[in-house]
Amino acid sequence: MQTVTQFKTSLNDSEPDAGLTVQLKSLWYDAKGNWDLAHAQVDHLSDPESAWVHAYLHRKEGDTGNADYWYRRAAQRRPAVSLQEEWTALVDHFLHG
Repeated sequence: MQTVTQFKTSLNDSEPDAGLTVQLKSLWYDAKGNWDLAHAQVDHLSDPESAWVHAYLHRKEGDTGNADYWYRRAAQRRPAVSLQEEWTALVDHFLHG
């Protein structure tokens, strides 16, 4: 999978592609409307990449304080963009990072 469009197309599948990183699996489950399973993918991880996805998920949840904690752990700032724009940027980053 090389593009955000291909990633979005994969949302028609019942399961994420087995080759996806844990961060992309989390974003896949989030896009499918399963926040709990998305969160479970990264909740136990402490690396900066997972912390960034974790931050996004808590921002989406509406828990800004917790989100900001995870953004700091990821060495990122909470973006001033919509959740959809952040999701797309994250997917693009993890597909090409």
